[in-house]
Amino acid sequence: MATYAIGDIQGCFDALQRLLDRFEFDRRRDRLWLVGDLVNRGPQSLEVLRFVRNLDDSAVIVLGNHDLHLIMLAEGNSRSREEDTLEAILNAPDRDELVAWLRRQPLLHVENGFAMVHAGLLPQWSVKQAQALSGEVESALRARNYRDFLIHMRGSEPPAWHDNLAGWARLRVIVNAMTRMRFCTPNGRMEFRSKGKVNSAPPGYLPWFDAPQRQSADHVLVTGHWSALGLKLTDRLLALDSGCFWGGHLTAVRLEDQAIFQVDCRAT
Repeated sequence: MATYAIGDIQGCFDALQRLLDRFEFDRRRDRLWLVGDLVNRGPQSLEVLRFVRNLDDSAVIVLGNHDLHLIMLAEGNSRSREEDTLEAILNAPDRDELVAWLRRQPLLHVENGFAMVHAGLLPQWSVKQAQALSGEVESALRARNYRDFLIHMRGSEPPAWHDNLAGWARLRVIVNAMTRMRFCTPNGRMEFRSKGKVNSAPPGYLPWFDAPQRQSADHVLVTGHWSALGLKLTDRLLALDSGCFWGGHLTAVRLEDQAIFQVDCRAT
């Protein structure tokens, strides 16, 4: 059995199939870890969502910002954007089942010394604390009144974590850190406008994974979200968004030995 972590797919179904062929994926013995943003921007989001859902226990998924955007659109809590490619899902006969399945997915998955999250973890969060915080959001998304949470989930305030945060503000910070963050200050104040390379950090900010004394550094963080960063592999970080939708690559890393598998996405 092998476990393959795959970067942001973003509706690029054909590229995903070519990548699975590259490492001869067998759902009877292998597992996929998908770092979020299964959907949007690419042309085949519906095909991706149906395929991954049908993998059942052979796939582990964490939610990304585009996945949450789809959930909010489907529930009427967000406006469609010009660059969205989600119409096929929203018009599909199995739309409600697919969105309900997506809403039940976590923000963080921890196993065997790895922690998978779409964007990142704030410097002061240990993995154990992040698991508990992720669980708070998961409970809100799965609750009977989950629509109340969706109404209040959008926004960039407050920009920093405090242990005494409560209510919608508390959940919003957790979601923003785990699905949107790229840069933060050493004490964890987030900035969401900058999306460029590492050297484009605003004054006083740095990539979240470079924060000194980051409490999650005892695990290998498996992430996506940051296509301008590109593939970045270190002892404590596997950043896998290699920009498939933008004509880069779709990347998989086998967690057991960190072997790399890629397909070129220029045609996609």
